Amino acid sequence: MRRFRPWQGQWTIAHRMLALNLLILVVFAVSVLYLDAFRNQLQDERVARLEREAEVMASALSAAPARDRPILVRLMAASGTARARLYGPDGERLADSWAATGPTYELRDPATQPWRKSAARALDRAFNALVGASQPDDFVEPVEDRAGAWPELAEARASGEVVHEIRNAPELTPVFSVATNVGDGSQLLLTVNDRNFTRTVRRERSSLAFAMAFAVLMSALLSFFLARTIVRPLRRIALAAHRVRLGRAREVKVPRLPSRRDEIGSLARAVSDMSQSLRHRIDNIEAFAADVTHELKNPLASLRSAVDSLDKVKEPDLRKQLLDVVRQDVIRLDRLINDVGEAARTDAELARARFEPVDLGPLIQGIVSGWEDRRVTGNVRIAFARPRRESTLVMGEPARLARAIDNIIDNAISFSPRGGLVEIAAIHVGDNILVRIDDEGPGVPAELREAIFNRFHSVRPKNENFGRHSGLGLAIARAIVEGHDGEIDVEDRDDAPSGARFTIKLPAADLA
Repeated sequence: MRRFRPWQGQWTIAHRMLALNLLILVVFAVSVLYLDAFRNQLQDERVARLEREAEVMASALSAAPARDRPILVRLMAASGTARARLYGPDGERLADSWAATGPTYELRDPATQPWRKSAARALDRAFNALVGASQPDDFVEPVEDRAGAWPELAEARASGEVVHEIRNAPELTPVFSVATNVGDGSQLLLTVNDRNFTRTVRRERSSLAFAMAFAVLMSALLSFFLARTIVRPLRRIALAAHRVRLGRAREVKVPRLPSRRDEIGSLARAVSDMSQSLRHRIDNIEAFAADVTHELKNPLASLRSAVDSLDKVKEPDLRKQLLDVVRQDVIRLDRLINDVGEAARTDAELARARFEPVDLGPLIQGIVSGWEDRRVTGNVRIAFARPRRESTLVMGEPARLARAIDNIIDNAISFSPRGGLVEIAAIHVGDNILVRIDDEGPGVPAELREAIFNRFHSVRPKNENFGRHSGLGLAIARAIVEGHDGEIDVEDRDDAPSGARFTIKLPAADLA
């Protein structure tokens, strides 16, 4: 059977905590992926632009006479920030744009920069390590500036393609270099230290850092809110449970948190119901103990008086009467002790019982047959209209249900006149099974219809044998019926001049 969860369909605490923990991770992951993609795209754009510039310059140099190429290199490089160097077929440097324009970039020493730059570089290294980016080689100007000192020039000569290389300056700004061939075996090398690239990437990282800080702040606030919504009600429930355990206050109000539809609310209501049930049980036990004490005192007082009088009485007839009193008191005590034990076991055994499908038709037929076999009805007749087989199925414990119905029949027989008729019927009505027991007795006054189900309440017929009933039969019957999620009530018969009608209503078994 599927267990019912009051918080089903709602955002449970587990869902909230998972969403809260995932929020910061999702934002962080998206930020990292975005920054990595942005940096790679920006890097590819810078390389592509420098390659196009190198191709244009190589085309122009190929068309120019060899003697004019150094001047052309300086002229073409003057409008840009890249350093252009031309190498001859023998690897000697033929031209350097810086000779005419002066340095267009400077490789700065990190030791001379403020601490903010060091912090920025530390963040750059951390980000690169986080995304698993490869660390570029350090850019170092060769001592002897020849074509052989540049690996990209060697690769361009071997492949005939435009080759680029990315290295890091000392302060971790990228140095882009592009090598390409010029028609007669000469080679062109462009290098640029692109600080704008680093500034753009760091600017994007700063923007996302603020977004991350905001996400962390919101996560912290939501965590604090979630902690309050969990810890505070749990503390209130724990404090109430501690007071219940101490038992110093008769009525401990456990917060029910009706507005909570999650596990905390379910726990609060379960603990509240449990404490109320526990208090109800304690009150019942205390009342039951007091009632038992009171009921035992009467037969014990009568028994003591009769026993004390036996030594003083010499007349045989009077002694016989006293012995009859003793015998009746012993019978009454025996009946009372048996019923007290039965009443005390009822709740505990029902709590542990495993219910099974019970067909009330055969069950009641067996009870009626037992009464007829014992012939203790006092000439009272019993009529049972047996229902169709398996039409009155309930879920329950057969022995307990039989005891409850037997107690009602016993009560009906005890109030019926000689030669009276007790009628029993069991029918299926809607989602319930109704067991109706009618007698021809005097009926039950309206003001006593609730009281007769109390323990030790008994208004017996005058002609009944002393000690036969303890006043617990109807109380036991109600406890058993209610333990099966049923109801029991009594009313006057509407189809006879007099008599009581007891009705037991039990939920019909759902075997689908």
